[in-house]
Parts: sequence; structure tokens; C-alpha cells
Amino acid sequence: MNWREITTLEEWIEMLARSTERGQVILKHSTTCPVSSNALHEYEQYLQDTPNPDLDYTLVKVIESRPVSNQIAEDLNVKHESPQIIFIKDKAKYWTTSHWSVTKAHMTAVLD
Repeated sequence: MNWREITTLEEWIEMLARSTERGQVILKHSTTCPVSSNALHEYEQYLQDTPNPDLDYTLVKVIESRPVSNQIAEDLNVKHESPQIIFIKDKAKYWTTSHWSVTKAHMTAVLD
């Protein structure tokens, strides 16, 4: 697995700080939603290929880690959606998309 899950606000703060050195990609995932399940599959497909090695890849489960999910939306000034992928550079949202737009092809076009 090429991504790690974050579950605490401390991990989010560290990840946001790291975005000044390395791009950070986060998938906000709902474990109860079929659309989100599809997005997770697309995310994993992207990562199984040859993902951009200059980026770190993360997962947040929006129900189980709601405080983290809410803080991400607040800190990046991004409307919460699920599933949602956010590319962070220099402590700011660089790109985001959600729902059926979370595809391997879309990630490849933006991240590679």
C-alpha cells in the first residue's frame, strides 16, 4: 500500500507543514458510500501504477475521523465532499475534485 491513513489532528498539522517541502495528496473517503468505494479503488489503481514519487499519499476516513476531515476543509477553505481528493502544496489547496471525478485518469493528468 502506497498511502497512509491519518486519524488525528496532530497528523494533519504535520502533513500540512510537510506540504511546504513535498506535495501532499489526500483522499477523503466514506466507508459507507458506494461512490467513495469506487474512488478508493481508482486511488489504489493510480498508486499501483507509477505514481508521482515526489508526492505523499494519504487517506482520511470522514466518518471515523470526522474532526480531521472537518479541520482539513476549514484549513484549506474547501467545501467538504466525500469522496474528495485534494492536492496540497505550500499549505494550500492546489487542486481538488470529488465524487465520480476521482479517477485514475484524472489523477494521472493532474499529478504526473
